[in-house]
This record gives sequence, C-alpha cells and structure tokens, in this order.
Amino acid sequence: MKLSSTLLLFFVLFMSTNISSQSPKEFAEAWDKKHLTKVLPSNAKYKDLQNYLEQLKKLGIKVDEVGRSFSGREIYQIEYGKGPLKIFMWSQMHGDEPTATSALIDLFAFLKTNPEIPWVKALESAITIRAVPMLNPDGAEVFQRRNAQSVDINRDARALQTPEGRLLKTLSDEWSPDIGFNLHNQGVLTTVADTPRQATISFLAVSGDPEGKANAGQIRNKRICAVMIKALEQFIKGNIARYDDTYNPRAFGDRISEWGTPVILVETGGLHGKDEMFLVKLNFIAYLAAFQSLVDQSEEKTDATIYDRLPFNGSGELYTTIFRNASIVNFATTTTSSLADVAINRERRRANEYAPHFIQEIGDLNSNNGLNEYDASNFLMVNRVGSIHTGSSGDFMFYKKDRKIDFTAPNFEKAFPPDAIFVGGKWLTGENLLKKLR
Repeated sequence: MKLSSTLLLFFVLFMSTNISSQSPKEFAEAWDKKHLTKVLPSNAKYKDLQNYLEQLKKLGIKVDEVGRSFSGREIYQIEYGKGPLKIFMWSQMHGDEPTATSALIDLFAFLKTNPEIPWVKALESAITIRAVPMLNPDGAEVFQRRNAQSVDINRDARALQTPEGRLLKTLSDEWSPDIGFNLHNQGVLTTVADTPRQATISFLAVSGDPEGKANAGQIRNKRICAVMIKALEQFIKGNIARYDDTYNPRAFGDRISEWGTPVILVETGGLHGKDEMFLVKLNFIAYLAAFQSLVDQSEEKTDATIYDRLPFNGSGELYTTIFRNASIVNFATTTTSSLADVAINRERRRANEYAPHFIQEIGDLNSNNGLNEYDASNFLMVNRVGSIHTGSSGDFMFYKKDRKIDFTAPNFEKAFPPDAIFVGGKWLTGENLLKKLR
C-alpha cells in the first residue's frame, strides 16, 4: 500500500505535538448547539443540497462541480484542509440513503467555524478532506436506490456503465487518497447478530483483496473503526455491528481498496424512538472522532480488536410491528376467525410521505420481535380488502370480540364502525384499546 511516504511526513510534522482533544460528548454538544442542516435527511432533495453548499461557500469552504449525473444534474465535491494525509468521502450513491449527506455538511461547517480548537487547527495543516456529498442526485431527487439508468451505482465498479460511477473512479484515481469513507444507509430492521437489537451503525474495514488477505491499510482502518466504535458506544452501546468482508468485484468499496485506497464502510440503520437527526449526529461524532485520532495520533494506540470483536450484522427477524394473538377474519371467503400473530413492515419512504406497510408473516411469532408490539387477543382483526395474507396491506380494523358484526353486510364498516383503525403505521382511532407490549 502507498501509506509509508504520506504517513512518514505526517509523523514528522506531529511527533512532538501535544494536542488537546475533545470528547465524543463534546462533539455531540457542539452538534446540538449548532448544525447547518435543518431538513430531515429523507426529505432533503437536490435543491436542499445546493442550498447547503451555498451556505458552506459563504463560510469560505471550497465547493466545486466535478461532474454531471445521467440526467445532467451537477455533482459537487467539498474540500477542506491542505495537509499531506488525503481522505476521500462519498455519500448517497444510493439515492434513498441520505443520512451521511447531512452529516458531511455539518462536518465541514464545524471544521471551518471552529479554527480555534487546537486539534481542528492542527487538522487543517495535517489532512486534506474531499467529499462528494450526493453522488446520485437523480436517485436522491426521487428517493430511489438506483440512478436514472436504473443501475445500482455501487455495483458498477467493474463495468463503469454509469457517469456517476466513472466520476467516482476518476476522482479517486486522479487524487490517490490515503483513506476512503464509503457512506450508506442500511435497513432499519438490520440487527446486531441474531438479537432483536437494531444495528444503528455498522462498519467494515475493507480489505479489497479477492482472497481476503489483510494489509497495512486495512489494519490501520480497523483501528480507525475502533476509535469510532468507542465514541459511539457512549450513545448506542449494543447497537453497533460490522459487515463480513466478502469480496465483491462489482462494489466500489472493494475495488477502490484494491486500487490502492483502503476504504471504511459506514452504514447507518435505525434506532427506534430516535429521529433521523439523531442519526446524523451519530455520524458527525464518528467522523470527528476518526479525524481527531489521526491528528493526535491516538489512532496508533487504539486496539484494533475492538473492531474485530464486533458482532456481525444479522437478521434477528425483527419487524416494524407485530400484533399478538389476533383473531383474523378473512371475510372475503369466510366469517370464521383464526388465531395468529401478524407481523408487518414499513417500506422506506421520505419522512413527509405516506409509507405503506405490508404483511410479512402470519402465524406463531413468539421467537420474533417487533419495534412495536400490541396485544390483539380481545379483538377481531380485518382489513378492507377482506383477506389478511402475506404481501397484503398492513392497514387493519379491530372489533371487540363481544360485538356482533355482520361482515357480509354491504358497507359493513359504516354499519359497524371499528373500535380501532391502524393505517400507515399509525392509529387513526382506538390507540389505547390494544395493550402496547413493546
């Protein structure tokens, strides 16, 4: 790997420097006190990014157009610092994975507006950071994973069929960064191993070797991951996981690592009860902790096995909502009820849009968990289409069992108003009637 010359210069510059550091709590407090982003990440569109970038420019931060998307939208790169250690970051190559985009904006604003902090001042002359905050503006505009060609950019590293993928490779090849940060969102139901805990943040120190052989860059990145893990454990202990390092010749994280820039993958999931801005703050804390550790050299002393000991991402068969012990009436075919648990999941949507919920599983779900769970044992459960089955709508009506309901009656819903109605993951009425179990 090409680490030696750059790091040697870095060590010479800072070997005798004693730089006071900030704690993760102080990073969190700084973000709480002032952050540039205001729009929930999932609601932010291309124009919102442009507005953020204009504010960064007014702060004196270098922002350049570096390419165009398939549909002709400008793709931008932000730059801060003038040091020999080169860090390259990119986010939102999947248009519906927006958290890191907001975090990057807040990161650069913090660095520029806090030059009096000793480690920030040292960073400016030790490190150069470049970031592409929205690699897939076409996908971001319509909140879809793929670009306007319907191609997954993160599976285009080999064929390079997308202008966005070709741009990413060019930016990396021409600058030859020392460290890469590949920033994504993962499913909010991704779990820590086979537990019911959400994997709120997951890491991967990519080897980039088809045979999975470790190298100096990957080992260094494991230590950086360990720094971020230690910082985040103060806020989400037990909700951090890692990916397994299976080589994918089509994926940019693997290929950029293989081409000479060791990459760190950061994937943001969910944390029930916390909003999107909390996840932005977690990313902000993680990035600053990583950069500070490079400046004050604490990264060198960090135990890489902190990363190695992380559990892998899993699928603990977690669902958005589970209704326990429901008496289901599929009135389209029968008025006889059957007892079962019903699990539904929410589709990924912008925060300000209606998010459809669909039935994922019916039956004995005692070994499964829901982010929300309700006791439906005292109710008959129906939906408007008359059939509750996997794949059907997760919108339900509930009737107390002691009521006499004629489900064959025309417009029975009007003739027999439901006791509770659950639509789009929310209670329209009767919220307090079903006991909340979780």
